[in-house]
Amino acid sequence: MTETYWVRIAKDNLVFSAGHFITFAGGTCERVHGHNYRVEAEIFGPLDENHYVVDFIAARDALAQIVGELDHRMLLPTAHPQIDVVADGKEVTAKFEERRWVFPQAECVLLPVPNTTTELLARYVGRRLLDLLQERTGVRPQHLRIAIDENYGQWGVCELRGE
Repeated sequence: MTETYWVRIAKDNLVFSAGHFITFAGGTCERVHGHNYRVEAEIFGPLDENHYVVDFIAARDALAQIVGELDHRMLLPTAHPQIDVVADGKEVTAKFEERRWVFPQAECVLLPVPNTTTELLARYVGRRLLDLLQERTGVRPQHLRIAIDENYGQWGVCELRGE
């Protein structure tokens, strides 16, 4: 019999409110709008010498830090081929075709993603969580799943293995 272990973290405080817009094939770009996102994480792995997969407190606190960094911010993609995002130290300007937005830099998070879809936000959060867990515990989980809900039942999920 094979045993598999994982922990799931889904706390009421793992939420963030943020603005964004996404583009679609054919040059369509949404209006700026926002969501109240909820974040959940599942971390898989063998049991350690303490008989747990990961320290719940370390994982919870790392997720809370990431969520805090995204909360009440404008999320902008820096890897989009048609959206130009430029930060000058005070402001961030985003341009898409003839449209242009200017935001205070302190109110933006520039994300290394091609689009601020929920799926890619989940990937970003998952990679940040892996980095923070390694930094805080010395262990980098080899498998995790991040789920982000953008609208009460509309989840984007990213599963990362072997990073």
